[in-house]
Amino acid sequence: MMIPLASVTVPSADGKPTGAVMVVGGGIAGMQASLDLADAGFKVYLVEKKPAIGGNMAALDKTFPTNDCAMCTISPRLVSTAAHNNIEVLTDSELVKLEGEAGHFTAVVQCHPRYIDVDKCTACGDCATVCPIAVDDQFNDGLNQRKAAYKLYPQAVPNAYAIEKKGIAPCRDACPAGQRAQGYIAMIRDGRYEEALRVIKEDNPFPGICGRICNHRCETACNRNLVDDPIAIAALKRFAADQVYAKPYVPPEPVKRSHEERVAVIGAGPCGLTAAKDLVLAGYGVTVFEALPVAGGMLRVGVPEYRLPTHIVNREVQEIVDLGVELRLNTRVERLDALFDEGFASVLIAVGAHKGKRLPIPGADHKEAWTAVHFLRDIRLGEEVNIKGRRVLVLGGGNVALDCARTAVRLGAAKVDLACLESRAAIPGDEQEIIEAEEEGVTLYPSRSFTQVGHNNGTLTGVEAVDVSFMQFEADGSLTLETVPDSEHFLPADLVIFAIGQGAGLAFIPEDHSVGVTRQRTVAVNPNTFATSRQGVFAAGDATTGTAFVIEAVASGHKAAGNILKYLRGENMESRNHDRELPVVKMSPTQVNARIGRGEIAPQPRVGMAALEATARRQSFHEVSLGYNEQEARAEAARCLQCGVCSECLACVYECKAGAINHDEVARTERLDVGAVILASGFEPYDARLSGEYGLGRFPDVATSLQFERILSPSGPYSGHLVRPSDSH
Repeated sequence: MMIPLASVTVPSADGKPTGAVMVVGGGIAGMQASLDLADAGFKVYLVEKKPAIGGNMAALDKTFPTNDCAMCTISPRLVSTAAHNNIEVLTDSELVKLEGEAGHFTAVVQCHPRYIDVDKCTACGDCATVCPIAVDDQFNDGLNQRKAAYKLYPQAVPNAYAIEKKGIAPCRDACPAGQRAQGYIAMIRDGRYEEALRVIKEDNPFPGICGRICNHRCETACNRNLVDDPIAIAALKRFAADQVYAKPYVPPEPVKRSHEERVAVIGAGPCGLTAAKDLVLAGYGVTVFEALPVAGGMLRVGVPEYRLPTHIVNREVQEIVDLGVELRLNTRVERLDALFDEGFASVLIAVGAHKGKRLPIPGADHKEAWTAVHFLRDIRLGEEVNIKGRRVLVLGGGNVALDCARTAVRLGAAKVDLACLESRAAIPGDEQEIIEAEEEGVTLYPSRSFTQVGHNNGTLTGVEAVDVSFMQFEADGSLTLETVPDSEHFLPADLVIFAIGQGAGLAFIPEDHSVGVTRQRTVAVNPNTFATSRQGVFAAGDATTGTAFVIEAVASGHKAAGNILKYLRGENMESRNHDRELPVVKMSPTQVNARIGRGEIAPQPRVGMAALEATARRQSFHEVSLGYNEQEARAEAARCLQCGVCSECLACVYECKAGAINHDEVARTERLDVGAVILASGFEPYDARLSGEYGLGRFPDVATSLQFERILSPSGPYSGHLVRPSDSH
């Protein structure tokens, strides 16, 4: 109905009312009110929380009591509202606060991002076509599914698509590099393996590597843990890489150089190569200096072949080099100054932890007491290492220690033991690695401390040990240790391998303190910028943190490259990018149980992965884990709960020819001066499924009145044909 103008233009104390009106709700009432006011000359803000106006009436087939077509009734109003010069339509928006008095209100409106620019979108639907995420279509009351990229209904105004996001999936939030796991998992489920690999490489240049040796904290955070088992996120990453890498290698197009400045990267490990890739993609010249004859850092020389095949490392390194990165192998940097003398504008120190550590105990420097770093490196570089028939004792409980023990087994050692400070339940190595080591014949001696490497007339005989009753590493890295009185004993061996940690080699850093070094022998950096105390010099990865996991090195390389770019461009490195403030979609047990009860989630165990038998493993360095086949991978991917709805796989970005999509769009708050507010927010349909009457929600062919309207509507899921939802007949 018409709104009396006097009710809108209530005069203020000075007799000058605000000549604008806010209408909340874009249904039939809100549109009609907006049109009447706009025709009378008023500025109207029409606020609608959904991505299109039309309200509940847009979902109906016929209207009561005339039985007129609902869409025929509202279509003229949809067009007129959108076209009226006096009406500003604010979709995806909510009135959150109203201050002031009649005639002079300040309305605070929260405008949520729709991630697609309405002015650029041509409504072609290509984004929805390539989107891998399918969810229940709430406009059709769950009768069918739509994509995360969608248009609310066919005649929607504005005639543009939107993207639904609930927030950040826990798997991505837990990953240091922000890996879009939900995206590549959805692609694998659909059999789109090339696109799955593209999703992975948006954040991580080493999918084949991380798919094999990542510590996958994403799986610990996975909401599927509340149902049965977490998604095998790392294994699926490996599957996508293996599928693509099985085809002939096609080098990427080299990136065109667009900046004169060159950057030197010291170290061809995961951190240095990640940064090099980011910098060369930004158009800068990049040279990576590596002291070893091979690239890949500890990935190449510190992880055994049976866990990480050489061809996988080489393949992923080569792709970075082929982008235009210059790689200088067998080139040890002796002085930082030499790099600046060569004309480099900036230097990134990204050396890995290649210096093995020994315990400070008598006999630790015996010639038959080796370090894990040198033991594994010599084997990976093809050096002669003959330990056949010897009794080997590995000291340490991490993955590197397990690598040494299992490698010794494969080299024909007569007996292999592993002893560590931690209890069996607290051994830091991966549990699957521990199980496989024991299957291969490695004997564990947990809860041991070591006092001396024993020898007799120069021949190493073993290690003196005591039982540990309590141990704990403190925040500063120091160790609190309690031992059992009178528990001294001897662990026999003729070869001891220290696997208690590594350090970075920083001999090239000048002693004049132009680049600071910490007490722990790591490079001192500004934690926000990764800048050292010397201008133009940055450091990241193991060089600043000590030994870390590969995904942490990748994340560090990305951050370092971002700050180097700011430095080269003269930007403020301390300035932080605007956070999108999306919540982490962490489900509660109650929410999960409700979804199970509604049939939305079906408990299904994790798909296992085949592996070589222990007897076969002992005989060679063939890869132990055999990976998924296609059927297994797609079945495992189908278990994903799609926690964030949109997975930010960016398939829509690549497909959109109008360039309308911006996944980094953030919410904004607008403060609007209005003289009056009209509430026309309509009603929320009652969800009868909550009561379960007449079997609703349990039997597919028991429908609500709104579902019946959508069944009959020509724009509904069945094109207006009266059919059964269970079988579409």
